This record gives sequence, C-alpha cells and structure tokens, in this order.
Amino acid sequence: MIFRKSIFFTVALCLSLISAAAMAGSDKYGKKANKDIVAVAASNEAFTTLVAAVKAAGLVETLQSKGPFTVFAPTDEAFAKLPAGTLESLLKPENRQQLVDILTYHVVSGAVYAKDAAALSKATTVQGDDIKISARGNGVMVDNARVVATDIKASNGVIHVIDTVILPNS
Repeated sequence: MIFRKSIFFTVALCLSLISAAAMAGSDKYGKKANKDIVAVAASNEAFTTLVAAVKAAGLVETLQSKGPFTVFAPTDEAFAKLPAGTLESLLKPENRQQLVDILTYHVVSGAVYAKDAAALSKATTVQGDDIKISARGNGVMVDNARVVATDIKASNGVIHVIDTVILPNS
C-alpha cells in the first residue's frame, strides 16, 4: 500500500513538474536567481497582491534576508478567491498580526525544491503550524491549494506558485 501511494505521489509530482516546466519556459513567473524572493515576486504582475501584503505586514526585510526560504506564493487570482472584504480588512494596520500569521504560514525555512517534496507529507511553516503536502489526481497540493508552478529560484530560496491562499489552523 505504501509503495503504491509512493508511486502515485511520484507520478503526480512528475506531472506537476512537467506542467511547471512548461509554465517556466514561458517565463510567466520569472526564473532569475540573482534576485531575492521579494524582487522576484515584485518583478511579476501575478504577485502584486502578495507583494502589497508583504509590505503591509512589514515582512520585506525578512524575505530579503539570507534565508534560505521556501515560499508558497499565492497569485493575485488566489487572493481574489478570498471572501469579499477579507483582503482589505487584513491590510488594515490593526490587523497586521493576523496578516503576518497568514503570510508566514506560506513560508518554510530552508529551500525545499519539488524533487525533495516527494518525500514530505508535511512541513513546518515559519508561522509555526504544519502545512500538509499531498499528491492528488490534479497534482501536488499544499493544504487546499494546488501547486501550479515549482522551483522558481531566488538568490535566497525558492518559490512555488499556488492557486489558493492557505490559512493557518490557529
């Protein structure tokens, strides 16, 4: 049973990587390793909401530091899936800690590339809670978010693009 599950996960991960490679080839999300995580995200129009949230949370310097970090980066479309008014509320100064908790839930210490994720069922986030990593019929999932692109290199880590904002349990 474990062997079958392992094969399934490996096949799903490979399919996800092939899809990601095709997306990366189009340079949709950027691949420049000479820029830090914030610069890579800021150079791509798919992450304008994420970059604004990182700035509002005061996390720019942290994500520009040496790291390395693995960031599961929600796209603008992912943020648009949040209930109406949620993002606006989170960006208010009085809700800064909640925003920090959500954003740091998208970050894992160390550089975890897609090939290494196959061995993981979970990872502890900078926020402190664990995220679940699994393979399903539609690819690799991180909690309830589908990974749509992997291994976008930055000088201080790696970015994996996800299609949904994930939320901490606490």
